[in-house]
Amino acid sequence: MAGHEEKTVTSDAKSGNMIFEPILEDGVFRFDCSYPSLSFINAKDRDTPIISHPVPSYIPTFECVLGKQIVKLELPNGTSFYGTGEVFTWNTDSYGYGPETMPLYQSHPWVLAILPNGEALGVLADTTQCCEIDLRKESIIQFIASASYPVITFGPFASPTAVLKSLSHAIGTVFMPPKWALGYQQCRWSYDSDKRVREIAETFRKKGIPCDVIWMDIDYMDGFRCFTFDQERFPDPQSLVKDLNDMGFKATWMLDPSIKCEEGYFVYDSGSESDVWVQRADGRPFIGEVWPGPCVFPDFTQSKVRSWWASLVKDFIPNGVDGIWNDMNEPAVFKVATKTMPESNIHRGDDELGGCQEHSYYHNVFGMLMARSTFEGMKLANENKRPFVLTRAGFIGSQKYAATWTGDNVSNWEHLHMSISMVLQLGLSGQPFSGPDIGGFVGNATPKLFGRWMGVGAMFPFCRGHSEKASFDHEPWSFGDEDLPTLYLQGGSIIPLGPPHQHVGEANFSDDLTLVLALDEKGQAKGVLFEDDGDGYEFTKGGYLLTHYVAERRYSVVIVRVSKIEGSWKRPKRRLQVLLLLGEGAMIKAWGMDGGFVIIWMPSELDVSELVSTSEKQYKSRLESSKHIPDVEDVSGSKGVELSRIAIELKCGDWIVKIVPWIGGRIISMGHLPSGTQWLHSRIEIDGYEEYSGTEYPSAGCYEEYKIIERDFEHGGENESLILEGDIGGGLVLQRKISIRKDDPKILHIDSSIIAQKVGASSGGFSRLVCLRVHPTFIVLHPMETFVSFTSIDGSKHEIQPESGDRFYEGNLLPNGEWMLVDKCLGIALVNQFNVNEVCKCFIHWGTGTVNLELWSENRPVSRHSPLIISHQYEVRGTS
Repeated sequence: MAGHEEKTVTSDAKSGNMIFEPILEDGVFRFDCSYPSLSFINAKDRDTPIISHPVPSYIPTFECVLGKQIVKLELPNGTSFYGTGEVFTWNTDSYGYGPETMPLYQSHPWVLAILPNGEALGVLADTTQCCEIDLRKESIIQFIASASYPVITFGPFASPTAVLKSLSHAIGTVFMPPKWALGYQQCRWSYDSDKRVREIAETFRKKGIPCDVIWMDIDYMDGFRCFTFDQERFPDPQSLVKDLNDMGFKATWMLDPSIKCEEGYFVYDSGSESDVWVQRADGRPFIGEVWPGPCVFPDFTQSKVRSWWASLVKDFIPNGVDGIWNDMNEPAVFKVATKTMPESNIHRGDDELGGCQEHSYYHNVFGMLMARSTFEGMKLANENKRPFVLTRAGFIGSQKYAATWTGDNVSNWEHLHMSISMVLQLGLSGQPFSGPDIGGFVGNATPKLFGRWMGVGAMFPFCRGHSEKASFDHEPWSFGDEDLPTLYLQGGSIIPLGPPHQHVGEANFSDDLTLVLALDEKGQAKGVLFEDDGDGYEFTKGGYLLTHYVAERRYSVVIVRVSKIEGSWKRPKRRLQVLLLLGEGAMIKAWGMDGGFVIIWMPSELDVSELVSTSEKQYKSRLESSKHIPDVEDVSGSKGVELSRIAIELKCGDWIVKIVPWIGGRIISMGHLPSGTQWLHSRIEIDGYEEYSGTEYPSAGCYEEYKIIERDFEHGGENESLILEGDIGGGLVLQRKISIRKDDPKILHIDSSIIAQKVGASSGGFSRLVCLRVHPTFIVLHPMETFVSFTSIDGSKHEIQPESGDRFYEGNLLPNGEWMLVDKCLGIALVNQFNVNEVCKCFIHWGTGTVNLELWSENRPVSRHSPLIISHQYEVRGTS
């Protein structure tokens, strides 16, 4: 079925050094196999050797086992790794993810290595398929993915900057955004009417808070149908956007890939007529549930489909669309455990992309190809404007078409801290235009958290506040005046001009230009300012101004001047203010004209000391008299109390467990301290450990809020326990007790039950038909070396591998009270013991990097006297 040649990989192991060819430019090598490239700007660049005779400094080895190619590159001891980190590259809708969650929304099979001698090396596994990147062994990079795939190395070069420049020559640089896309932007799921959008815009201007863009989420659509507007709530989008533009705002609108299956809906009819939909294995269009209900999905791997989508975008732009937001494009699908379409679906891709392939081949590039189509549609609409596209899903190279954000994060301090490293890692993977949802998307930020996040967020390349509709309002004024930002870094007027190569930022206070500089030990400073019209493509013809400013101390004066200019854009006639930082907030000001010299007379050392001391005292005085931002948390008490909005931690013996009562009562992480392993797939919206009240996915219990009924936290090695309860309707509650006992610290106990509390008399004292379904999603770190093992009641032994698919076991094949998840690589197993009399079925579902080991009760009504109960426990053991 593949439209290209590739090596045949058999179950017989093959291994050895990979064969290399120099490509692209000096220092870049391809380690060989034939496989189309979707990351390179020009695939021929990757496959065409150049005339060069060097030998790479480091040569990876490969091993082919059971259809997987394992590539290993050993580097000197002391090497540090950046970029992707240990993760699975499989784009996934990861609402409310945690620090251990993998995979996430994007796939970057790329590692940046910093060698002990200071040189840097980049390594790209150029495969679109699910790829495990393992960096756990010191100074060793290991990639594991299906079939054969090439590996590209960049360097070693003198610096990380040189590596990233070389990578950009291969995969392309970030698109040039319009200037308005660099400022603060306001979003929420959802501003659900044009009236509400105008209220938000007017409040920003009334309060004098800078903001450049307002975003429209899915509720602007008519029944979630893409390319439509709700005629009651958004009857005249052109008029709305004209009003926004008049106030200095741009408008960005969401487009998802899921197209409602509905005859008479012009997008569905047009797509069906042109045969553009992703197909099932039997050749019929795949239909999956998303926001509009049953949906089909464009097959963006075909050029004709990308052109079809681009034409829809082109016709959409005149409605008042300044920017477009591509969401749900992993692609996300509801009501299925994998959260996406089946891997057996068919894409009839262009030959240069790989031809006709199953979805597993194209899954990771679906979002990038959608963003590419959207970008091209915006260019068709107006070739004199720079498109702005934001995409949730992406692949290495997608920065050519779209910015990105870090997805549905959580309103807590951990996610604020995570957002910094996530944005930096994206930048080191070739995607510099990114940022988080400021304030957090899931849950409610506290005033102090939001204020701190706004301060940090002002420094992110993509700067947008965004929150879910179930949360409190998260506009900047929602937490009180003391929480409003006081510094706005955007526009063309302030440049922190520090020691050489210091980052340059901007803030729009007036038409004057202000340079803020801090001298280095040699009394020098440098900085660069890029200016153009803010839109269009004149910059490609020289229509820009790139000014290099330098400052140099000469005895008792500091001279600030322009050292170099590039471009033909005319410098505005404006005053230049220079602020020389002395320390502790003290500074000296001087004025001149931009383009000329500014001379600053330096005070004596004694005067500098007095200025610094005075500034420090003034700062302390302002701090003492200022109104502090409150830090209010909604915390549960000890018994029968309200819902907790903070993850609860049980730490005792061998285990550390985190639970979130407010969404499904989930255990989101389950760490085993002695082995240092993290077993649960840590998300908030779904997965982790949860219970259902039926056999459907999901059933009551998945989204119900849990209350804390009882908690007993005895830190210091004593017992720890927590009892949670969630109302699932019909007089029924799901109840769970989690405990770690001091007399048995190696065991984590979980007792789950469905209890009838208020069953009506007319029902005969019994509830509806229910099934207690215990549903944990465990992390599989090493898919090729992990399996499920158990002995059945009839004595038969079973080892269930990931390729086995979904399996039910019941009757005499039911595990005899114990089954285990074995990781041969780590030499340990997670052992789950349960009461056979309480369990009717065991179910195994292998996902991408995960496995569900479910325990099902019998399916029956319950009364006050006959609850459904499953008592089970977890332990980690070593394996021989």
